[in-house]
Amino acid sequence: MASLKLPEVVPSPTQDSERLRKAFQGYGTDEKAVILVLGHRNAQQRKEIRETYQQLYNESLIDRLNSELSGDFRNAVILWSYDPPERHAGLAKDALKAKKKGTKHLQVLVEIACASTPNHLVAVRQAYCSLFDCSLEEDIIASVAPPLRKLLVSLVSSFRYDKVAVNLEVAKEEASKLHEAINCKQLEDDHIIWILSTRNFFQLRETFACYNNLYGNTLEQDIKCGNGDLESLLHMVIWCIDCPEKHFAKVVRDSIVGFGTDEDSLNRAIVTRAEIDLLKVRFEYANVYKTSLDDDVIGDTSGNYRDFLMTLLGKGSEGE
Repeated sequence: MASLKLPEVVPSPTQDSERLRKAFQGYGTDEKAVILVLGHRNAQQRKEIRETYQQLYNESLIDRLNSELSGDFRNAVILWSYDPPERHAGLAKDALKAKKKGTKHLQVLVEIACASTPNHLVAVRQAYCSLFDCSLEEDIIASVAPPLRKLLVSLVSSFRYDKVAVNLEVAKEEASKLHEAINCKQLEDDHIIWILSTRNFFQLRETFACYNNLYGNTLEQDIKCGNGDLESLLHMVIWCIDCPEKHFAKVVRDSIVGFGTDEDSLNRAIVTRAEIDLLKVRFEYANVYKTSLDDDVIGDTSGNYRDFLMTLLGKGSEGE
């Protein structure tokens, strides 16, 4: 359930490019026009705008946005303007370049592998190779220490079956294997990693349900042993597979509670899910935190940055 709203009649890429060009010219930038155009176009339409803008004006739209806009607003608009696989490839690279890579940095890799379609994961890996002249797996191996390395490499290397295919007997058997490994406090066990990184999402949700029925606790409740970072990462894997909107509701919540705002995490959650399931994230947020996601975002942001995020949340006026 995407939150992105498109106009009933979408202008041509040429018309949108001309409108953006006009917004950049003269004294100051017409940020409202930028929001009105880019904030109401889907990924394919934004790609066509980027290509047309380059052809018409012999300059990169991304580069022009970078020079015309500023601050958190600029970061959000540019992140939105990228093709989704390139966007995620860039976010993955930034995470892997961080000097101190805790689970907060690495969760974007889990989101790419476990809260996206198998085809999107492949596209991200291809984009990563094209942009950075090495594979995503190579960079994980080079920059992430055990025990997280083994899990992440397995997750991003996977290509899951993407149709509804569920075997109840397999679910029960693998729930038992997961329980045995957890009871032995072996969170790095090959069975845990193999099951979580190769089974299709529908099969895994059935396995999680079987685990709960057989042992009285959810899988994430029982993961309380071993390395703290590995526990946290496994929790993210389970949430992203079982209920992605629950994970992203938490990302938004964590980004705005406490002192200051984590704009990078807030941008990532809203920008990457606006065309997928942001309406579900909004509902889950209200259900879990007993408050409105929209109100919390409005209360923690301001100006054009706030207006752009609210547009992606489906609250801005539709583009023309």
